[in-house]
Amino acid sequence: SSGINAEWPLRPGKKPQTVHSRARCRKLKEAKRVGRHTGTGKRKGTANARMPEKVIWMRRMRVLRRLLKKYREDKKIDKHMYHALYLQSKGNIFKNKRVLMEHIHKKKAEGLRLKALQEQAEARRARTKAAHERKLARSAQKHAEMFAHIEDNNQDEES
Repeated sequence: SSGINAEWPLRPGKKPQTVHSRARCRKLKEAKRVGRHTGTGKRKGTANARMPEKVIWMRRMRVLRRLLKKYREDKKIDKHMYHALYLQSKGNIFKNKRVLMEHIHKKKAEGLRLKALQEQAEARRARTKAAHERKLARSAQKHAEMFAHIEDNNQDEES
């Protein structure tokens, strides 16, 4: 202990150190955590000084890029879609993780729909091609029968 504290009772006129309590400070901090005392009148710095835009941007980019990496590893998106979405997120297209996820789901659904439509069109083309070939075969057979009938008639007339 310091000499002052040890000698205090013996030295008249010297007072003990006053208490510097942090109770009020803790109470105020707790109230601020709930959202009190943070209105416009209590603010000194600009919004950017209080919470920098750059920090918000960095956090958002990290969240979006982490999600994209996770989806690519889980094979939910392929590398081409990953690259396109990576550049879009860098270009400020998605304001948060939820919007990015919705965009991915919409893109995947659209891709599946297009694939189904292509398969239907391919099946339709195959059906029409088969029908066309059957029709050609039938007409060729009719022609052959007709010409065979004419040939038979010609041979009968000649003999």
